Amino acid sequence: MVADRIRALIDEEELEAGARLPAERELALQLGVSRPSLREALIALEIDGRVEIRGGSGVYVCALPAGAGDAATSTLGESPAELMQARVVLEGAVITLAAARVTKAGLQRVEEALAAMREEHASGRKPVDADRRFHLSIAEMAGNSVLVDMVGTLFDGRHDPIAARMSGQVESTHTWQAAVGEHEAIYRALEARNPQAAAAAMCSHLLASHGRWTGEPADGSSKATGSGS
Repeated sequence: MVADRIRALIDEEELEAGARLPAERELALQLGVSRPSLREALIALEIDGRVEIRGGSGVYVCALPAGAGDAATSTLGESPAELMQARVVLEGAVITLAAARVTKAGLQRVEEALAAMREEHASGRKPVDADRRFHLSIAEMAGNSVLVDMVGTLFDGRHDPIAARMSGQVESTHTWQAAVGEHEAIYRALEARNPQAAAAAMCSHLLASHGRWTGEPADGSSKATGSGS
């Protein structure tokens, strides 16, 4: 993984505590990885205590405690980028099926979750729980309990240390406002019982959400600053 390659670079270059790593763009080119993947790796190493990320200054090597080896990052959860890619594939298929099986009761549950998201956002709170209910309610309309469990498991990956650190750095009232708007588009497509439009709205939302996390929106139009999933 990228974090291990950065550790190897630190060791090979014999960088001591306080040494500054190359700038993000240079380091990404040197390792041959994308900048979002590099950011994930650096956050993992910061959580492990191997580096310190100083906003506006750079990334610096930290001293390891005496007798300690490099900590493994496996306990930090899956790559947020890979989790989101999996969600795009899974939930894009799930909502296609759900849109073809819409029921009045199922649609009402989705609408109630959306209303809860609006209410939480209006109150200045992060509507994570309502967001989760929204996605699970859609999966439930697909009529497959295995898919419901998979959607829930992937959604809960946002609580893994790396993903939580990334979202915590960028989430705000404005970013959740964008996310709520995307959920409204998903609901409208379901209400219209349009599988193609529903899948497109879901994929657009998930890609936009990941773009806000990484600061690199899917359309490349401008730098984004937020989350919501």
